[in-house]
Amino acid sequence: MNSVFQLLGADAFFWCAAVLVFGLCIGSFLNVCISRIPHSKSIILPASACPACGVRIRWFDNIPLLSWLLLRAKCRDCKQKIPVTYPAIELLTGILFLAVFYLYGFSWFTPTYWLAVFGLLLGTFIDINCLILPDRVTIGGMILFPMISTMFPALHGAATRLAGLTISLLGLTAGFGLFFAVRIIGGAVARREALGFGDVKLMGALGALLGWQAVLYITFFSALTGSVIGLILIAGGKKELQSRIPYGPYIALAALSWILGGFRLWDFYVSQTGF
Repeated sequence: MNSVFQLLGADAFFWCAAVLVFGLCIGSFLNVCISRIPHSKSIILPASACPACGVRIRWFDNIPLLSWLLLRAKCRDCKQKIPVTYPAIELLTGILFLAVFYLYGFSWFTPTYWLAVFGLLLGTFIDINCLILPDRVTIGGMILFPMISTMFPALHGAATRLAGLTISLLGLTAGFGLFFAVRIIGGAVARREALGFGDVKLMGALGALLGWQAVLYITFFSALTGSVIGLILIAGGKKELQSRIPYGPYIALAALSWILGGFRLWDFYVSQTGF
């Protein structure tokens, strides 16, 4: 797979800059969604305002990343600190959008994976803040991704729309079914909830988008990441934090790693083992 630098030459820098700015703007909108969706508020109206003083944010104070720097991380009116999480989410979104564009260029993979990145970041930060994965991310993905797979079967390497839909539904079944089984069996063994139902639905959505192979990869990668972070927290005397971190962010991290090249690790594994 050729990168955009190979395909576009000198024009690649212009397009990458445009994509980065676009990603920053989407990150700004993502901040609105993260703060409003858990409280069932409209993501359109009213316009954004300072949470401390309630004054409507002027357009020139709402430029992604740049306004935060120019304002020195303070509200223009009440001088209250603007949390660093706002520009951090904007920057993270911009970088991930740029990475997807760099890998996939002008193909249907790019806007589809941008949508997935947005959903994964939205679900991650809401899950961290509120311990829920919104249905518009999980159920929305289980509905939308099979439709996209039908329209663009090349996302799954398929030649026909029926084949694309079939592969997507197989992945959805694998992701949802595997994690549902873990939820039931793990809960029976541990006598407590082993996995949230939101995680089950999220894996169904990711399976529908990425296929059953990605389900296996995400399952292993998320469990490994969770174990490593758990050991780090224990070693640092922060064992109590381990139970406060939901599993959704680990799933999202694993899915992002697949999109950004983890599938190559799977291909290498298959080539070596013949699995």
